[in-house]
Amino acid sequence: MLPGLKKGQEKMSKSDPSSAIFMEDEEADVIQKIDNAYCPPKVVDKNPCLEYINYIVFPWFNEFRVERSAENGGEKTFTSFDELVADYEKGDVQPADLQPALSKALNRILQPVRDHFKTDENAKALFERVKVWTFSSL
Repeated sequence: MLPGLKKGQEKMSKSDPSSAIFMEDEEADVIQKIDNAYCPPKVVDKNPCLEYINYIVFPWFNEFRVERSAENGGEKTFTSFDELVADYEKGDVQPADLQPALSKALNRILQPVRDHFKTDENAKALFERVKVWTFSSL
């Protein structure tokens, strides 16, 4: 289980939608949630952004790409989580580098899901039924 995105959250909470990324989150929602996530510089332990990268992004893409200007170190593609952790602990990768790259990767994963639920009539109807049930049970 992944931790929540806020400081000190051991796990995601359905009662706090800002504590996790959901398949129905729009691109802007993902960006906002990750931008506001707990992501202290040089701290790996209990860093939810790094957990998402380790357990979602690396298994999906087998790499993690950080895009930044040349004066901030230039672009870098990490092919292992250990390599990313080493650079993050040294401060060679900052939260301002990590969070936008994580948002971009998560949105790449979620976009086909969003498209499916917007274009497939059966999926759209199912999603609407689930959404009504989910919000009425909170």
